[in-house]
Amino acid sequence: MIGNLKPLEIVLIIAVILLLFGAKKLPDMARSLGKSARILKSEAKAMKKDDDSSANGSTSADQAQQQSAPRTIQAAPGDVTSSRPVTEPNPTTQS
Repeated sequence: MIGNLKPLEIVLIIAVILLLFGAKKLPDMARSLGKSARILKSEAKAMKKDDDSSANGSTSADQAQQQSAPRTIQAAPGDVTSSRPVTEPNPTTQS
């Protein structure tokens, strides 16, 4: 369908987009689209990396180390005075 567009039609479409959104908002929209694409790409790489590491079986040692460290909930970022430890159910203490 895009191959059937003539140059005049493409110019008209671009003009309508400029009129609808305004020249001032288009760079901001393009910037936010770029940020979203970068975030999506990094998340996809992280998921692939997690899958590769779980296939190798090295995560069992990592999980044991993470569970031994105390986890806390923070009320606000950087506010350590109101943080409290998280109580998680332990398989040996369940009744």
